[in-house]
Amino acid sequence: MIKRRELITLLGGAIAWPLAARAQQADRMRRIGVLTPFAADDAEGQARNTAFIQALAQFGWTDGRNLQIEIRWGAGDAERIRRNAVELVALAPDVILAVASATTGPLLQATRAVPIVFVQVAEPVGAGFVHSLAQPGGNATGFMLYEYGIGGKWLELLKEIAPSVKRVGFLQSLGIAAGPGQFGAIQASAPSLGVEVRPINARDASEVERVITAFAHPANGGLIVAGGAAGTLHRNSIIKLAARHRLPAVYSDPVFATEGGLLAYGPDRVDQFRRAAAYVDRILKGAKPDEMPVQAPTKYQLMINLKTARALGLTMPDALLARADGVIE
Repeated sequence: MIKRRELITLLGGAIAWPLAARAQQADRMRRIGVLTPFAADDAEGQARNTAFIQALAQFGWTDGRNLQIEIRWGAGDAERIRRNAVELVALAPDVILAVASATTGPLLQATRAVPIVFVQVAEPVGAGFVHSLAQPGGNATGFMLYEYGIGGKWLELLKEIAPSVKRVGFLQSLGIAAGPGQFGAIQASAPSLGVEVRPINARDASEVERVITAFAHPANGGLIVAGGAAGTLHRNSIIKLAARHRLPAVYSDPVFATEGGLLAYGPDRVDQFRRAAAYVDRILKGAKPDEMPVQAPTKYQLMINLKTARALGLTMPDALLARADGVIE
């Protein structure tokens, strides 16, 4: 027969054990992976990762204390990204942050079990990353860049700052699912704006130079540079080529304007990394990706580089300057 004191002791231990187990589980070191197409020495790639890590700290996750962060840099090399994806999955992380379509696809080829939170993906449904935005239905969810209709907005901005433009080249990366949809939106707006538009495709830096140089003649041309890791990775070459050939250009990533591009309009990329930290926190606390809808952008930025405008002989409309979130003198 168990005495009353012994029974209390046993019951107390039974209650304390799951509490202790839960505390031990909460305190255990977690591991997350980060797969980015940027090069390790790319300041913009570093800034975006830093924003993600700082946001994680606000949720109580600190690298080296209760979290181990494994970062792999792709440097724009598809084969390297694929190898990094396999390597990260082999580490059995609790969750992986995937930056752009260029890394999300290889990660989903490597695993359908490890939770993935993606950022900077323009068309996650069309790319096959999720079943729907509201119900992702697999091991991936995250933050999309924009709707197709933004293509028409890019064209309107280009004509607003450079009314003489008659030909517009849509520079896109091959293999990006959102490209045709964005180009379709640009085509739909072109007749009313009196311009002819055509896609120009590039895979790498050498192709970027070739296609932009070929498009630059005859005159009265302008560029729209679509979203995508390839464009961002080759941004310095694209900006220099646009300046060399005196092509007014509108970019989808605000970093282009801060680094010398004429005008940029698109979602705040850094904000997506901060919001992704909240999704990673939820997954670390037990949430499942298929229960977490894909989120649309909440912050857009209009950035104008006046120095570049002056070099091209363009005068920015006062109304446009008044709407800008940032003006680089």
